Amino acid sequence: MALANSAPLYALPRLGRLAHSGLVMNIKILFLTSAAALACLVFPSCSNGGGSTPQEKYEAYNRPATLPTNRSKVRVKVSIKNRMAYVMEGSKPLLIMPVTVGTASNPTPRGNFRIFNKTHYHRANTHGYAISPSGRVIPCYLRNKPSGWKFKGTPMPYWCEFKGAYGFHTGWMKPFPASHGCLRMHKNVSPKFFRLVSNGTPVNISYSQPEDATIGRNIPRPPDSTPFPGNPDDMMAKTNKFFTMHEKPTYN
Repeated sequence: MALANSAPLYALPRLGRLAHSGLVMNIKILFLTSAAALACLVFPSCSNGGGSTPQEKYEAYNRPATLPTNRSKVRVKVSIKNRMAYVMEGSKPLLIMPVTVGTASNPTPRGNFRIFNKTHYHRANTHGYAISPSGRVIPCYLRNKPSGWKFKGTPMPYWCEFKGAYGFHTGWMKPFPASHGCLRMHKNVSPKFFRLVSNGTPVNISYSQPEDATIGRNIPRPPDSTPFPGNPDDMMAKTNKFFTMHEKPTYN
């Protein structure tokens, strides 16, 4: 997978000839490094990662996160309209991330909730894959599973349940409402969210949030995953590989 690294700094080979010592080199490199760091704070596109194709950009997508100093003050605010989640510690944002929300026929619940079930290796209970006695795999709902076949739920990594059968979890990101009511997170961002929240963390889900007009503006979003090929059914049903298919999380 592509990593969301910033462009490397290259050496300036002639600089040493112009300086009486290595002092100029050190000052210039320090300036360039500081400027690059400042640019990533000011311009949110720095978190968009590299890649030339939409799928490469999707794989490289990430969002910065900060660990809390007081976990008891962490709360989550979700804007259905802006399709954005804000993990806050008091007034300080720890993570601002796009989410895919539920459709009009399967809406994401609104109201005040608390996270009560965190599970990294969670699988869906109603939809997933049927596995025949010979090992053949087909996508299916549990209610349609052929007789004599085993059922394995769809992987939903970094599950954070806030209402019965509704939770935050890794999933394909779309620029429109597309889930059955859960809140999908990008695979590189979901492990960060999982670490920031705890069982008992408050969650407020509303049509909009005040942060939409401030820190929620101009947040880069991953490309639409709709045209991308899905993961192999055999891998999803027979292995746990999908649960760790993400970049190693880092924190500010």
